[in-house]
Amino acid sequence: MKSSKPQFVEERGQKVKLNNLCSRGKSSLRQKDVSNDGPYAVYGASGLVGTMASFQNAVPYVAVVKDGAGVGRASACEAKTSVLGTMQALIPSEGIDRDYLLHLVRSLHLGDGFSGSTIPHIYFKDYGKLPVRLHSPAEQKRIVDIFASIERQIKVSKQQLDQLDSLVKSRFIEMFGDPVEENRWARITLASLCTKLGSGATPRGGKAAYKTSGIPLIRSMNVHNGYFESKDLAYIDEIQAKKLDNVTLHKGDVLLNITGASVARSCLLPDYLAGGRVNQHVSIVRCDPNRMLPRVLNSIFTSDSYQRFLLEHSRMAGATREAITKDDLETMTVPLPPLSLQYKFAAFVAQVDKSRFGGMLHLLNSLSGIMHASFFSVADTD
Repeated sequence: MKSSKPQFVEERGQKVKLNNLCSRGKSSLRQKDVSNDGPYAVYGASGLVGTMASFQNAVPYVAVVKDGAGVGRASACEAKTSVLGTMQALIPSEGIDRDYLLHLVRSLHLGDGFSGSTIPHIYFKDYGKLPVRLHSPAEQKRIVDIFASIERQIKVSKQQLDQLDSLVKSRFIEMFGDPVEENRWARITLASLCTKLGSGATPRGGKAAYKTSGIPLIRSMNVHNGYFESKDLAYIDEIQAKKLDNVTLHKGDVLLNITGASVARSCLLPDYLAGGRVNQHVSIVRCDPNRMLPRVLNSIFTSDSYQRFLLEHSRMAGATREAITKDDLETMTVPLPPLSLQYKFAAFVAQVDKSRFGGMLHLLNSLSGIMHASFFSVADTD
């Protein structure tokens, strides 16, 4: 009788379907079913959501968010745990390392291609048919070890970045005070301070309409608190960009996410992206540089107290999801410290930036992407 156990091929690995390497585990729990009456963990899209006296999956497995925010995101789960129905548990087949399966699933970018207001869904019956690479157990272990090493270095770099960010935030409070709770300086509305407040749109066709090069289109996934993430930067052509001329980016613009799960995240526009555009989830906040420096405004937005203010405001304004409207932005106020003090702060931040490991973090993330492509790509022919 023919064995159902996967047959391994060295070098680049054998091309197989994902459903040859894993099967569907149990994932039928609802949040209200989580009784918190036992030692076994239950996970949802955001992480641990509670415990139960029983468990659904007895072996280590991979969980994939199958609908809503974060769709396609994969995480590793330990044995004797359960996941909510918004997740799909994938049980590794015999001879398949759980962490190898995790990186393989991540390499598929299952969450790509979703845009608009509809709730995205992905199903194992569909993505289980996708072609993937199968390596021998020894090669699986080597691949897992490589990614573990990269992830450890990424963790260290992020910790160093967090320490530098804390230093900047402390210096900001020392120089300017809390931008929400204190009144050291006169306050001014963003409508009075800014020469531009506005968001753009997604070209018709969503992701399918994006180009591999051309004019950058910044999306909410690119905007993080205090830094810009260039990974997955989208591009549009001249015709598409012409329709978004009213949201052309300028050097010194502050970017603010105004809808969805990433609402309130803010960063400075990298100089090399001037001339690009933004979609409807990102607002350009362009302040008068003779009154406020963009770096100072971004530090106000990313301060702990102003983040709380923005998040609270977004929940009041959004009926079904977090949102900050243009009218909301125009009426928001910020402190206006003397320009001379702002320049001193900007000089301090510039010195801190020289110590940042952001370049190393970007390099490590890029390396992770390259390694995923190297190990798991099925684009070549056998």
